[in-house]
Amino acid sequence: MTPDDHARAAADLLEAERTGRQIGLLSLRYPKMDMDDAYAIQSAILDAKLGAGRTVLGWKIGLTSRAMQQALGIDIPDSGILFDDMLFEPGARVPQGRFIQPRIEAEIAFIMKAPLAGEEVSRDDVLAATQSVAPALEILDTRILRADPETGRTRSVLDTISDNAANAGIVLGSQRHAPDAFDLRWVGAMVFRDRTIEETGLGAGVLNDPVESVVWLARRMAQYGQSIEAGQTILSGSFIRPVECPPGTEVHADFGSFGSVDIAFA
Repeated sequence: MTPDDHARAAADLLEAERTGRQIGLLSLRYPKMDMDDAYAIQSAILDAKLGAGRTVLGWKIGLTSRAMQQALGIDIPDSGILFDDMLFEPGARVPQGRFIQPRIEAEIAFIMKAPLAGEEVSRDDVLAATQSVAPALEILDTRILRADPETGRTRSVLDTISDNAANAGIVLGSQRHAPDAFDLRWVGAMVFRDRTIEETGLGAGVLNDPVESVVWLARRMAQYGQSIEAGQTILSGSFIRPVECPPGTEVHADFGSFGSVDIAFA
């Protein structure tokens, strides 16, 4: 792909977000695209949003579970950008029409107090740079069709990365904990949709340790000349399958002693 291709794909995705009308698979439009192309499209989206006055709230990490990686035929996670207008207060009601096909995932969020950068970042470095950890929900959406209507081909990881890793929103629980207050591998959640339990999971589902997920992100960002900044929030990856959230859905995620998070969709 050329830089013009990257810019055109980014513009199409931004228009899809604005209008609520999904575009076709980029992996079909550009059959030779690779992961560098996908992140280049994501970077073009970043530039456009910054130019429109948005600010970076933080970063998200996706595809951290072994099951999801095997389903997509990859062996590494992906990442996306959190923007300031993606943040919802716990218990908020998402306006109808804000998203196209929203889903939620339960995650552990890291709130950073110091920068984190470099290809040699370690687990201890992550803990030292973290101010607190918190329960969180990520709201997913897709500006790209989940499957091509003619061929039946489903989205690839390249489509997902291009589409800002399907990122759309973040809900942080009000509880905050020191990063070493819990063994995060054993922090889990029971996720209810309309008072019916839908999913359960443990932090260990995220690369065996959510801290290692942040290590991966810092090292990957270093390859692209990026870094995690003080004050940013990092979503470390989901340890449940995505839960569909059609209009009228109410979600409650019970993380036990770690806290809870709620969100509703009008």
